[in-house]
Amino acid sequence: MGLVLAVLAAANAAAHLGPGGAAVRTAAALAVTALLLGVLRWAGGTWADAGLARRTLARGARWALALVGIVAAVYLVAALLPAGRALFEDRRYAGMDGGGLALRILVLVPVGTVLVEETAFRGVLYGLVRRARGAVWATAVSSLLFGLWHVPPSLGLASAKPALGSVFGGSGAGAAALAVLSAVLFTAAAGVLFCELRRRSGSLLAPLGLHWAVNALGYLAGFLLR
Repeated sequence: MGLVLAVLAAANAAAHLGPGGAAVRTAAALAVTALLLGVLRWAGGTWADAGLARRTLARGARWALALVGIVAAVYLVAALLPAGRALFEDRRYAGMDGGGLALRILVLVPVGTVLVEETAFRGVLYGLVRRARGAVWATAVSSLLFGLWHVPPSLGLASAKPALGSVFGGSGAGAAALAVLSAVLFTAAAGVLFCELRRRSGSLLAPLGLHWAVNALGYLAGFLLR
């Protein structure tokens, strides 16, 4: 597991400190995914440990489609309510056009974010820890590390999203720290849900579908409501 953590630490640092071009980020994400799966196989893991066994793919796909539909319905209801619309406000949409949105929801989110994170946390880490210590430990370790993974991207979150800024103050070290802590706790809790979906469906496709829907459809709603 130490090698997996080293790969993830390097990948997280590179994603936030290295070149930011879409092509570079996509290629790096694919490389990290392949490397993580290679580490799993080297450690004696199987495709089933990663949630990628052929026999569970159809079941996982059905779970994924259902979860995408649920998220879409929830977002639609929220977008129709005045109070709900504020949750989608994000200053990062200011200069985005339709092409930028398509690139984000069809490439950067599914490959640069969802594929890497689900392979790492609900695939390789979850699979290796479960083999050694069981599902409860796998869920706890994976979810905690998933929360900590989100420390760098949550920096500046309070100032970017007005709804959060109104809660945390929008500026200052205290507000930033609270926003980061909240993001870590929220994503760790989300990690528990993703792990449970992985366990119940037997497939990585279920958390992949939910993760993509939450992120990508959130971007779509925010773009349309700006």
